Amino acid sequence: MTKVLIITNYYPPESGAASNRIHHLASGLFKNEYQVEVLTPLPNYPRGEIFEGFRGKFHSKAVEDGVTVHRLWIYASNSKNKILRLIAMLSYSFSLLWFILFHAIPKVVIIQSPPLLVAFTALQALRFGKRTRILNVSDLWPIAGRELGALKEGLGYSMLERIERSNYSNADLVLGQSQEILDHVSGLFPKKQTKLYRNYPEIAPPESQFHNQSGVIKVVYAGLLGVAQGIHKLCQNLNYSNIELHLYGNGAERKAIEEFIATNPDAPVFYHGELTRQELHAELNSYDLAIIPLLNRIYGSVPSKIFEFSKLGLPLLYFGGGEGEKIITDNKLGWVAEAGNYNALNEVISSLKPEELNVDARKRIMTTAKNNFDFQAQLSDLISTLKQMLQ
Repeated sequence: MTKVLIITNYYPPESGAASNRIHHLASGLFKNEYQVEVLTPLPNYPRGEIFEGFRGKFHSKAVEDGVTVHRLWIYASNSKNKILRLIAMLSYSFSLLWFILFHAIPKVVIIQSPPLLVAFTALQALRFGKRTRILNVSDLWPIAGRELGALKEGLGYSMLERIERSNYSNADLVLGQSQEILDHVSGLFPKKQTKLYRNYPEIAPPESQFHNQSGVIKVVYAGLLGVAQGIHKLCQNLNYSNIELHLYGNGAERKAIEEFIATNPDAPVFYHGELTRQELHAELNSYDLAIIPLLNRIYGSVPSKIFEFSKLGLPLLYFGGGEGEKIITDNKLGWVAEAGNYNALNEVISSLKPEELNVDARKRIMTTAKNNFDFQAQLSDLISTLKQMLQ
């Protein structure tokens, strides 16, 4: 039985796309007779504090659904202060080094990036020994940080670029969740082996009992309430003449959103807090339309909600540009509006008719997603690649 170690910054019980992506990968490999270990920090995301049941520990080990999960100490923080965020990354990097030095490491290691520094630490520490090192890239840093306005070009940015290039150079295979990521890597290293590995979920959608009798279109956003998503700005700029906006999740903008709701009682915006993934899927069944926004178009980024929500049959309104827009359009999953253009977004919303958002439309979207976003087919293809590399 082939042993695989997955190094990641996020894993359940943490919520979010990154956590779900790695959990599906680990579970899928285990079900295909791989012996899987996961190396991750003590759970802290997105709250920025260690979850109850894990506090006061340096190393926690548990077997979960057949996967051995090692959780290591981290200085937890979700502060916007760059120094504190750097300390958090460094703390996990040091814990990672400790684990690698004093534990047997399998010959196949899958390393999640970003964070760049954590991936860099793992790749450098695992340079010795005949190991197959696979870099799983979900976002292009530091490019994404610059496009979000979180990073500016200069000495620090140049250092991050060097780390990024080093990571690609030292990986035997680069997995990218978008074609833009693969194009970027191939542009830097034309001979590097790359593979498209999107964030397809493996979920059983609940039985649809959708029926809207109100005439008002109920729009839902469910996910991280972070800076990149721009939900607070979305609340401020939407035309609510024919819609309600319902929000689920947590993140840096939560307090600002709650303040907006409190100071704008006439705006039909409702915040429902956090739910487990299973609970959320059942709740999403009652909404007409899911909105997937990005504050700015981010090169290389494809929101995983596209694949998850379409698997549930939800019509989608995409407001983020880039490769995600093409996926929505090519697969006829819903509507798109120009990224950052709230007038265009409101025009699209005002053109929607409740009767268009019916059960038949949901069934068609669900069928399309089932056929085109197949987790098992993608995993089988990855396993074939792994076997070829290990020959």
